[in-house]
Amino acid sequence: MVAEHKIDRQKLISGHNPVLTEIATDSPLTVGNGELAFTADITGMQTLYEEYQELPLCTMSQWGWHTKPVSREKYNYTLDDLVMTEYVNREGRLLKYPQDKKVGNEDVYNWLRENPHRLNLVRVRLQWEEESISAEDITGVRQELVLYEGILYSEFQIRNNACRVRTACHNEGRDILAFSLESEALKEKKISIVLDFPYGASDITASDWTQNDRHRTTILQTSDEKMLLWRQLDRDEYYAGIYAQGGKIRKEGSHTLRIFANGEKLDISIALGKQKEQAECLSAQEVMNASKRGGRRFWERGGIIQLNKSADPRARELERRIILSQYLMAINSSGSTPPQETGLTCNSWYGKMHLEMYLWHCAWLPLWHQEELLDRSLAWYREHLQQARENAARNGYKGARWPKMIATEGVDCPSNIAPLLVWQQPHIIYMLEMAYRRKRNRRFLEENWELVKETADFMVDFVGWDPVKKVYSICAPVIPVQECHKAMDVCNPAFEVEYFRDTLRIAGWWAERLGREKEELWEQVAEHIAKLAEKDGVYLAHENCPTTFTEYNRDHPSMLGAFGLIDSDRIDRTVMDNTLQLVEECWKYPTLWGWDFAMMAMTAVRLEKPEKAIELLLKESPKNCYVISGNNRQVGRKDLPLYLPGNGSLLLAAAIMTAGYEGCCRRTPGFPDDGQWIVEFENIDPLPGTSPVSPID
Repeated sequence: MVAEHKIDRQKLISGHNPVLTEIATDSPLTVGNGELAFTADITGMQTLYEEYQELPLCTMSQWGWHTKPVSREKYNYTLDDLVMTEYVNREGRLLKYPQDKKVGNEDVYNWLRENPHRLNLVRVRLQWEEESISAEDITGVRQELVLYEGILYSEFQIRNNACRVRTACHNEGRDILAFSLESEALKEKKISIVLDFPYGASDITASDWTQNDRHRTTILQTSDEKMLLWRQLDRDEYYAGIYAQGGKIRKEGSHTLRIFANGEKLDISIALGKQKEQAECLSAQEVMNASKRGGRRFWERGGIIQLNKSADPRARELERRIILSQYLMAINSSGSTPPQETGLTCNSWYGKMHLEMYLWHCAWLPLWHQEELLDRSLAWYREHLQQARENAARNGYKGARWPKMIATEGVDCPSNIAPLLVWQQPHIIYMLEMAYRRKRNRRFLEENWELVKETADFMVDFVGWDPVKKVYSICAPVIPVQECHKAMDVCNPAFEVEYFRDTLRIAGWWAERLGREKEELWEQVAEHIAKLAEKDGVYLAHENCPTTFTEYNRDHPSMLGAFGLIDSDRIDRTVMDNTLQLVEECWKYPTLWGWDFAMMAMTAVRLEKPEKAIELLLKESPKNCYVISGNNRQVGRKDLPLYLPGNGSLLLAAAIMTAGYEGCCRRTPGFPDDGQWIVEFENIDPLPGTSPVSPID
């Protein structure tokens, strides 16, 4: 059943505010704006930093990176210093990839993987007189993240002294944190606020607290209430402006500031940026107000789903995951660069972005009417098109090849897997099409045409013509979505061939809309690319994998994505149904990743199995856990304590489950029509299909 009245968004969202009454080291709460994020413990700051070993407390940004010099004599290595792994493909083309760590070249390989790495900008903590505060000192905890405002409210006692803290991040174009502390202990100078600045590190903490002599914290301007700092770490630098209303700032040691209050209240704000002018502070209250306005704008503008009138006992948890995922993706994955898998919470893979995850992070945004947030990272693609061209040209290919694992410079990172992945190539075309269907204007087409053209040019140059089968093939060396396959064994992986076909057709639509001559090869490859391999009535991972369901029944069951994500007219629904059933029966679920469950649910929706979609989306599995904060936890992965592609894919699945997909005749096709579900939603569009649309203006 679908309700028709307008949703009270603030009431709905407030019902899912995360609340903590004790330390939850797997679920600290975060405030942020997509460019800057601050993760706090139960004090609303990072007072108990040492307690949070599982998920470290960081202050991270899209722009804050550090490169550790190779030595005193040499600053950096480049790919030219790396011994490449060589392959010869079926056409006889010699290919070189930064794949294997060669003997004698280990230092180069490791350095390129670890540098640059994302930086923890500052630690903000409470201190009791001259002593650190421990978990045993804190009682009476109640902490609530008010999602609608983006403000974290914390109440607790330190050694029986009541404290109240508000924590926020500016959400209208400035990277400023704000903290408001109220306590009688402030007036007595028992409690102070301390700011610590670390050296950079490539590990999960993004912090090295032992290298005091390797970085500088220089005071450029100072008064009782304000201080401007210049931070220098080797060749990297940034600025920090501190404003302490009702207090006095003093420097203690090389990289520590301490702030004392004049009375029972202390408001501080910390402005951070690469340029000096970006460190100009606003008051804490101005930051709080900007957080509230930005939060309200986000929640009222975009899509929303309400399930709380449903009788099905699973509705409450699904609604919680949907609401919290929206918040987490907005503050972590909607910035000016493609996000890393742990967003701005902590480092994973040295803080580097994984472009094959870009789709799962961000494809939901245009469908939920949040396309403005997607625009931020689309600009990064345009700015780094030349690096993608160079990456393709390195092996003699035309067009632009988007790497998998990168830092801000966009250069391919050494990895035994990453350089051989290709499923990230179509992402930018697929998502540009989704954004266009929201914007429907010629300017957007013209602005992004080169991205579409150059990406498509690489794709058709990458595939090879099979004169025997008379098809275009994606063949070795290549590693598919399901990364457990050997590169030289793979031929025509199921998801990739359908995804290439789909996005090459989209590229043709873009040419037509702009009145440009269609690239014949795009159309030719799309029409004649190999079909999905099948055996015994099910689809295989790729042509050379008859043991898909016995030996390779682990990691991503990517065959299902060829129908769940893609509106393919080549898919045999019976065969895909059989494939889904066999995956359910034999797949090793603990090896799945967070986004796999959403992908499978999307396939179930297209197969008109709504109960199966719900079941798969909420399936109990080690990597499908959603903790109090709403983060998708990957149980068993110490290097990956949260996984934002899981949250983003959940929202993509929720879109198809509610608004459906092009050509779908049933409303809310992802929910059973059994009288147990009352589904209300606003501002969510169906998944696009195979029908092109024309410009409006």
